[in-house]
Amino acid sequence: MTDRLGELSAAGVAIWLDDLSRTRLSSGGLDQLRREKHLVGVTSNPTIFAKALSDADEYNWQLKDLATRGVDVEEAVRMLTTYDVRWACDVMRPAYDATAGVDGRVSIEVDPRLAHETQKTVAEAGALWWLIDRPNLFIKIPATEAGLPAITATLAEGISVNVTLIFGLDRYSQVMEAFLAGLEQAKANGHDLSKIGSVASFFVSRVDTEVDKRLEKIGSDEAKALRGKAAVANAQLAYERYGEVFSSDRWQALADAGAHPQRPLWASTSTKNPDYRDVIYVEELIAPGTVNTMPESVIHAVADHGETRGDTITGSYDAARKAFADLQAVGVDMADVVAVLEREGVEKFAASWLELLDGVKKSLAEAAKGAGAPNKAAKGNARAAAQAGGNA
Repeated sequence: MTDRLGELSAAGVAIWLDDLSRTRLSSGGLDQLRREKHLVGVTSNPTIFAKALSDADEYNWQLKDLATRGVDVEEAVRMLTTYDVRWACDVMRPAYDATAGVDGRVSIEVDPRLAHETQKTVAEAGALWWLIDRPNLFIKIPATEAGLPAITATLAEGISVNVTLIFGLDRYSQVMEAFLAGLEQAKANGHDLSKIGSVASFFVSRVDTEVDKRLEKIGSDEAKALRGKAAVANAQLAYERYGEVFSSDRWQALADAGAHPQRPLWASTSTKNPDYRDVIYVEELIAPGTVNTMPESVIHAVADHGETRGDTITGSYDAARKAFADLQAVGVDMADVVAVLEREGVEKFAASWLELLDGVKKSLAEAAKGAGAPNKAAKGNARAAAQAGGNA
């Protein structure tokens, strides 16, 4: 059988999973993906955690302990989510060691309600870093205007960062500038640059969803012919900018000091429109030094019928620029598209965070009354599995 995921990995794409749950950890499912599907990283977000905690009884024993202690809901959420991420870091540690710290990373997001507060974001990033206490952790910070200086300040402290919610090219350039400045400060602060990692999460499918909606509203044949073109072109032009920044003398000075480049990570890569190929945002975004974080369904789709046709980004830049020009010609304002997507992205994650808080609050109340009393065997098995992961 063709190892399609192996071919993708060999083409320079790091395969990450866009999902995490206690069930996935305790069942060994995450470790199986690492061993059998070339998985070398994991991302999480408030939406993923809200779903995980609403679906599984495996959190009951921990909820019971937290309820007995009388912790508030904010602390309970942090204890529950950091437990899972710490465990996942241990599961992915072999990939971290095998790649000298480039991959094997697991991401956790700062409270999205802090997206417009720089100092609080920096403080929470530091708190998550020492609370989880794993070298292969990424702290996710959104690429808002307030997030940019927080990215620099966090990296300057030697903390690895996954910059999230990037939609536009200009903001991506600002993110790379924040990264370079952060590493320069980290070097001045005496940190080992080889231990600091970063990715820039450039969102893909949401761009097509928003642009296609506008093209449908415009309604002309010329407009409709451009459906499904914006997202790939946007990401391809982002990779062009990545190549320019990470071939500069400024970057070379950091590389000479041991730094790893901030790789572009293609996020939101599940196809939202059923008329499009289900692996389009994988096949059309293959290039060395990239990351593609996928839901498990997309990983299996790639394994089943994905095609790796070599580098599908480099050399596409003129065509991508033409796609942008055509979109502008029919009346699509990409600057407004990007602004809308960033605002909605922050709002959606903040809403998921509130949903998560509400769910945990209810679970704590049930646990305090004994409704969530833990199964002792399950509790022991979960802790044993977590310990085994830590010893991997």
